[in-house]
Amino acid sequence: MQKIFIILLLFFYSQQLQATDFEFNPTMQKAYSEIIKTKLSLGRAILDNDKSNNGVKIYLKSYADLVQLLITEDKVFYEQFIDNQESRLGFIEKIDKKSPYNRFIQAEIHLHTAFVKLKFGHEVKGSWEIIKAYKLLEANAKEFPDFLPNQKSLGLLHILIGSTPENYQWVANLLGLRGNIKQGLAELQNVISKDPVFSDEAQLIDYLIHAYILKFTPKKLTEFQEFINQNSDNQLFTFFGITTLMKEGRSEVALSILENRKTDKNYLAFPFLEYLKAEIFLQKGQYQTASKLYQNFLLKYKGFNFLKDTYYKLFLCYWLNNEDVKGIFFLEKVKIVGGNIVESDKSATKFAENFLTKKSQRPIAQKILMKARLAFDGGYYDKALVFLEPYSETSFDQIADRSEFNYRKGRIFQKLNNLVQTIPLFERAIVLSENQNISFGASSALQLGYIFQSKNEKLKAKKYFEKAISYKKHEYKNSVDNKAKAVLNEMGF
Repeated sequence: MQKIFIILLLFFYSQQLQATDFEFNPTMQKAYSEIIKTKLSLGRAILDNDKSNNGVKIYLKSYADLVQLLITEDKVFYEQFIDNQESRLGFIEKIDKKSPYNRFIQAEIHLHTAFVKLKFGHEVKGSWEIIKAYKLLEANAKEFPDFLPNQKSLGLLHILIGSTPENYQWVANLLGLRGNIKQGLAELQNVISKDPVFSDEAQLIDYLIHAYILKFTPKKLTEFQEFINQNSDNQLFTFFGITTLMKEGRSEVALSILENRKTDKNYLAFPFLEYLKAEIFLQKGQYQTASKLYQNFLLKYKGFNFLKDTYYKLFLCYWLNNEDVKGIFFLEKVKIVGGNIVESDKSATKFAENFLTKKSQRPIAQKILMKARLAFDGGYYDKALVFLEPYSETSFDQIADRSEFNYRKGRIFQKLNNLVQTIPLFERAIVLSENQNISFGASSALQLGYIFQSKNEKLKAKKYFEKAISYKKHEYKNSVDNKAKAVLNEMGF
């Protein structure tokens, strides 16, 4: 009888232990909140003080490491992280396999590893981690269709798969990756409306998907600004808010957020925010201020991405201020510093190679177009137009410059809601770009697609989105193709 009692007691105890294998309790929620704000020391202290074997704790340790590596790009810590991820997966695989959290957390750990590997330039290895995560999330969705956290990450992957350019779709099919944009957006909305823990993270993902893959409507952009303001104590959200607003030509709003953001010793140091501030002052044409900010960034930053781009921007600060000799010193640095992983560094490398080889045979034309481009990128449209107004297409000798002139002017008029002048400028850029390895024709076709989509002229929009995809080789092909494919998918084509 005593043996039976002991066996029953042990069985009961094991069931209780298993029930708490995965528990997103208030302690874990508090740690998650601090980590996602980049208050890593506070989040990790909470996790260290918790003595349970809670699998959620393992997930949050992985999350904290992810945030640290994405911000610091610490190569030594990267090696430790990769080793830790293996042991974390091993731990999760051994506990409560009947819990919906088991495969979900395994998938999240794979995604964390993927994002870090991609950041460090290991694209193939990172892609395999994403595939592993996808398989786990799909299996989890079949067994636990109502488990909301699963839909946060699966929704993101379904959107990414659904926006894959057509010429790569066969790879996704071969690997068994299925998904579309509408499905993914619906899954994210489920989490936003029903999951109190992950709703903010899912909402951020939804906004970023619209900013970088779909398209922000004015209403969506306003909602996004309100969301960032409501989460002003979250440094990570603030960063995404600033970068997205800058991308949308709202640099003055982004600058206000930068200058008024909350500071706290508990936040992880984030030198890249200094870089973003420098970018805005470069757009504004305040070259001395921008130069000081870029150099402050270089003093504080220990990573390897955006170094080439920063030296290129320092070159621009002097070159656009007609201090060409000083500028060349910084452009020479582009060849020897940092990595060549992110698009900004690749573009900086390409510019430096072309400029230094050709010794800039058209400096005046380049300076005019560059000033207009920077002002436009920041949302300073009237200023950008002032740069271009004294010139016409015939002011430029080379086809690439003529195409860019039409595209830049078209974009300015588009933003100023003057479509009568916009459309022929984009059409001209398309004609000039035929059979050229330049991006302005494809980008013009993309914008014409958006214009006719907004006018509900679906067949015309389809024609231009397909035209954008048809350009075989140019600098922004992946980005243009992804956006055009995403909208065609959304329109039902």
